[in-house]
Amino acid sequence: MVITVIGHLCKDVIHLPDEKETQQESFGGILFTVLTLANLMSEKDRIQPVFGIGQTDYELLMEQIKQYKNIDTSGIFKIKGQTNQVQLFYQKDAKTRIECSKNISAPIPFNRIKSYLDGDAVLINMISGSDITLETLDYIRMEIRERRIPIHFDFHSLTLGIDQEFKRFHRPLTDWRRWCFMLNSIQMSEEEAFGLSAERYDETTLTNHVMTLMVETLVITRSERGATVIVQDIHKKLTRKDFAGVSFGTAIDATGCGDVFGAAFLYQYLKSKDSFIASEFANKAAALNATFKNAQELDGLRTKLEQLGVVISKPATNGKLANGSS
Repeated sequence: MVITVIGHLCKDVIHLPDEKETQQESFGGILFTVLTLANLMSEKDRIQPVFGIGQTDYELLMEQIKQYKNIDTSGIFKIKGQTNQVQLFYQKDAKTRIECSKNISAPIPFNRIKSYLDGDAVLINMISGSDITLETLDYIRMEIRERRIPIHFDFHSLTLGIDQEFKRFHRPLTDWRRWCFMLNSIQMSEEEAFGLSAERYDETTLTNHVMTLMVETLVITRSERGATVIVQDIHKKLTRKDFAGVSFGTAIDATGCGDVFGAAFLYQYLKSKDSFIASEFANKAAALNATFKNAQELDGLRTKLEQLGVVISKPATNGKLANGSS
C-alpha cells in the first residue's frame, strides 16, 4: 500500500490555562496524519509526505521520524524562513481555544507533488488553508483520474480566515463547489460545514449540494460527540449513519484529532472499501488521540488500539492490499 500525504507541517505552541501559563511546543499539523499512517501501516508499505519545513527545523524532524521505515522522506523539502507556526490558547474550560497562525508557508507547488502520485490513494489535509491552490488540486485530479486513485480531502483550515492579530476565524468559501468536485471522500467538522457556504446551508441541504458534485462519501466530524457519514452509491442513493462519540480516558488535548481521523479513515477504507467501517475505526482512533499530549505519542498506535479491543485490518503484505488488490 502506498499513500501520498499533502499538507503543511506546523510547529504547535500550546498555551495551557494554568497558573504557571505552561507552554508546550512540538511539531504538528500534517505530522499527525503521517505518524498515524506510519503506525497503522506495515514496514513494507510506504507513506509519501510532501511538505516544506524551515531549514533550521529539518534535522530535528528527520531525527523524530527516522524510526519509521515506511516513511519516504524524499518529498519533504527545506524552505527559506521559519516553519509554519500555530499558537493555540486554551481557555479555562479546557475545550474552547483561540488559534493564531504565523509564518504560514507558501502553497506546495504541483511540481513537488507530481512524482508522488503513483500510489493507492492521496490524502490532502488543508492544515493551514493555503497548503495547495485550487489550480494544484485540479492538476492532481487530472493526473490521477484515469487510474481511479481515490482522494480523501480534509477541508480543515480552508474555511478559516486570519485577522490582523493572526487569529483564525470561520468564513464562507465562495468557490467551495470547485474544491469538492470529483473527490472520493470529503471530511469537515460541523463548524466548517455550517460556515462553508455564504447561504449558511443546514447540513441536509449542504449534503445534497455536495453529493451532486460526484462525491462518494461526506464525513462530518463532531468532536467528542462522534461523526456523521453520508455515502452515495452508484444509483445516487444517499445512506447516512451516525457514530456516537467514544472515550478511552480523560481527554488531554484535542489537537490533531481530525488529522488522525482522516488518516485512520483512509487506511481502513483502502482495506475494507466501506466508508462506514472506515469511519467507525477512525472515530475510535481520534478518541484515543485525545488522550495524548502530542503527535509523538502516536508511536505504537496500532498496539494501543488493539489493547483496547479495537478491530484493525491486517497490515498490507508484499505491496498488496488485504482484499488482494494492489
